[in-house]
Amino acid sequence: MTVNGTLGPDDDTASEPTLESLLSVMGTGALELCVAPRGLKVPVAGVTLFDPLEPGIPPGQVLLAVGIDPQSALAVDCVRDAGRAGTVAVVFGRGGTGPAPAALRAAAEDAGTAVLFRTAWFSWTKLMAELRAGLFSVGLPADPALAGVALGDLNALADATAALVGGSVTVEDMESRVLAYSSTEEDVDELRRRTILGRRVPQWRVAAMQEAGFFRALWGSGDVIHRPEHGENPERLVVAVRAGGEVLGSIWVAAAGRSLAPDAADTLRSAARMAAVHLVHHRCHRGQARLVEEAARALLDGRGPAEALAERAAFPPHGHCAVLAVRTGNAPGGVDHGKLTSLLGLQCTAYGHQTVVVTLDGGALVLLGTLDPARQRAEDQVARLGTALARQLSEVFGTAVRIGLGTVVGALAELPESRRSAELAVRALVSAGGNRAVAFASEVAEAVALNQVMDALEGLAPAPETPVARLVALDAKQGGGTLLETLRVHLDHFGDVPAAARVLGVHANSLRYRIRRLTELSGIDLRDPDARLLAHLQLRLLAHGGGEAERPG
Repeated sequence: MTVNGTLGPDDDTASEPTLESLLSVMGTGALELCVAPRGLKVPVAGVTLFDPLEPGIPPGQVLLAVGIDPQSALAVDCVRDAGRAGTVAVVFGRGGTGPAPAALRAAAEDAGTAVLFRTAWFSWTKLMAELRAGLFSVGLPADPALAGVALGDLNALADATAALVGGSVTVEDMESRVLAYSSTEEDVDELRRRTILGRRVPQWRVAAMQEAGFFRALWGSGDVIHRPEHGENPERLVVAVRAGGEVLGSIWVAAAGRSLAPDAADTLRSAARMAAVHLVHHRCHRGQARLVEEAARALLDGRGPAEALAERAAFPPHGHCAVLAVRTGNAPGGVDHGKLTSLLGLQCTAYGHQTVVVTLDGGALVLLGTLDPARQRAEDQVARLGTALARQLSEVFGTAVRIGLGTVVGALAELPESRRSAELAVRALVSAGGNRAVAFASEVAEAVALNQVMDALEGLAPAPETPVARLVALDAKQGGGTLLETLRVHLDHFGDVPAAARVLGVHANSLRYRIRRLTELSGIDLRDPDARLLAHLQLRLLAHGGGEAERPG
């Protein structure tokens, strides 16, 4: 695998970045605007760190006030000094969730300098890199054929690029994960098909390119790299996407049933310039999504206030809302959490609900807002949505998906209560087995109560004198679980021998013989309701993993 050559760049005149264009790329995932006395149309020349020991701040800068408490008098002095130096904006770390101090706002108004806050999710180091990358990217010229793509719509950018180059396009990050791909209808090669289906380049392919030094060449190159057709792999073009000195990802073009357009390399250069803006926005938007998820997770865990989620996700603090607990079971090949989150968000939005998805091992929690003001109608909405989601997700992932429906509550602050009821319900659905996929906890109250009993008894082994403990020892000695299984099925079917025999796959007379045999060996009296209750509980506890039975001495 070798690098086959590069194609030279072209020159364009960059436009002047403004605070508005920079903030549009960064989004609310990184920065929160406090005040902008001169508006957002002011030009931005650069990004720099504030150092009180280094006087002489260059004009036109976005100043990062690292280590300065926005509540302090030093913050006010910093803003005044920045205004005298012609600084565009000063960024402080967020010192809490309350409003900015009045003194800081007043100083910003007097100085004519914008004040912004760094969100908790972004470190100063990451913010510096993103701002510089964003500043570079918004100053790049816009290709007329690609400029109409909405900011952040990487799939639309891939489609537009594919139409111009006459091939199929993928946009990938630094880890060879697919961020977007074109909806090209022509025949595509098997490698691209597998890359799109897996949402990343196959690991063996990545390893081969790393070994051949391809990525070193790509990240070090400033231009398009051409890879000629080889065997079943068609001709490909690839270019790194850069913003300033930082590499953000790459764009790949593959021929699809025909030769690429003669000017495909020029188009790819323009696409890379445009993609820089989109990728900076994508990374910051992903940070905002993570902020929202963390606020939701903290609220559901009882660690964070409802106000944080209301602020991050624009969720109304009051009004009917609920939680769904989703369990995906054992899907073939596992469940892609990114795909699960996307599907849940898309389907809930299609039903008109405001949604935040929190991923968990084996599933997710879904916060639902904007439910009907009438409680009964809100509960009906939750039930309909849960039923639709269970059916759709089961089809997509090829496994039985179960969904616990949380109690409808009247405010965000009450969502932990809804979560508890949703998780009780979904656990009951899983433990009970059967075909039921969706339920409120009240609809599976018996299974919920039984799970609570099992939890209370967890770790309690059957005493060695009980019949079940004797059967455990006998089954272990004989190398099987025949006696315990026979008793369990017999009790589950309330002594109905023909029904139990069908489940066990034996003749009814054979089952009667087994029951007589196990009663003789264990000493259990199946006519005694207390004996049956105790045996059933102990069998459930063993199946629940509640401890090893002690063997008789």
